[in-house]
Amino acid sequence: MGKCKKFFHILSVSLLSLTIPLFGAIGYFDHTLPDLYRGGDLSLFSIASQPYVQADELPTSAAGTQVSSARSNTEIRNLKLFGIFPVKTVTVQQTSTVMLAPCGTPFGIKMFTDGVLVVGMSNLETDMGSANPAKDAGLEIGDILCTLDGQQVYSNEDVSRIISNSGGKQIECTYRRDGEYKTTFLTPLQSHAGTTYRIGIWVRDSTAGIGTLTYCDFSNQTFAGLGHGVCDVDTGELMPLMSGEIVDVTINDIVKGKPGTPGELRGVFHEDTLLGELTANQETGVFGKLFFDYTNPYELPMAFRQEVKEGAAQILTTISGNTPQLFDIVIDKISFSQNNPTKNMIIRITDPVLLEKTGGIIQGMSGSPIIQDGKLVGAVTHVFVNDPTKGYGIFAENMYYSS
Repeated sequence: MGKCKKFFHILSVSLLSLTIPLFGAIGYFDHTLPDLYRGGDLSLFSIASQPYVQADELPTSAAGTQVSSARSNTEIRNLKLFGIFPVKTVTVQQTSTVMLAPCGTPFGIKMFTDGVLVVGMSNLETDMGSANPAKDAGLEIGDILCTLDGQQVYSNEDVSRIISNSGGKQIECTYRRDGEYKTTFLTPLQSHAGTTYRIGIWVRDSTAGIGTLTYCDFSNQTFAGLGHGVCDVDTGELMPLMSGEIVDVTINDIVKGKPGTPGELRGVFHEDTLLGELTANQETGVFGKLFFDYTNPYELPMAFRQEVKEGAAQILTTISGNTPQLFDIVIDKISFSQNNPTKNMIIRITDPVLLEKTGGIIQGMSGSPIIQDGKLVGAVTHVFVNDPTKGYGIFAENMYYSS
């Protein structure tokens, strides 16, 4: 009897030790795997980076006919761990193959904001003591000023002119915060050190820099680049686009990256060679209309996110002049998390030439196309500051379907 009890005790402990990680894995995949996938041939659907998670064929009715969704180009699939344990039910949407021309060419970006961005605040020393009219009115760093005293503001000069001409009278201010328009009133003050009226803020109306074009879509005469949005350097907020353009750039210098110190590409802007007009600055990149065309563009099919796998790949990037080159990398990890749409891959530079010249990923390489198995799978987005040989990448699918 005692031996039986001991046996069942050992059996129950063993089963518990197996079920805990099993249910943990099921919960993990249920949380991290997307609910919607796109694909070409739906009969070949699988998730390359998760070989232990398999998709069941469509269920069949009692008459033996396949059950499909109301839309003829979508199917419902059941994902199962090891083909046995249910994980979640997902929708797979049939989509035509997207052909894109990977670029890897550097571009200069010039962007003007829709309104002006509040990037800092500083108190004014007045005859009545220290004060900050903007802060007292409820303004915060990251707010976008739209109008002052009933007048649209598009530049730092607009703000300065309206405030200076206020005569110290209370003025109305409309601003945008988290996409919502708000109104407040503020009263400009004079500091005891001068006669100019101020409200105690620093603002920014434009930005410029170097990035890399990810792809051109010649069927629509559009482009995409960077793989992340253009954010203000002080606030980290996405800069609201009013207008912008991209111009040709020639890379003429490299600051090599080191642990703790990001490197950068340096180049000359060719402002007379206008490449395109910016139409969107989004979390997943910058997008716009092309002003040039190729007679015979080199195009690749865009990989759907479930096709991307860990292992060898290449990036197409430019480290001298304006001619892109292919360099070897490894995709170390893949993430489908919707919370970080620009951090879908962890990549590692392995090419000895690129490591020697740049130290790995450096500023200006954001947007460099990632190519695997003859498909455009994504773009470089960020570098690990403490290890420039590694960084993040975004799925090409995330860029394409957000543009």
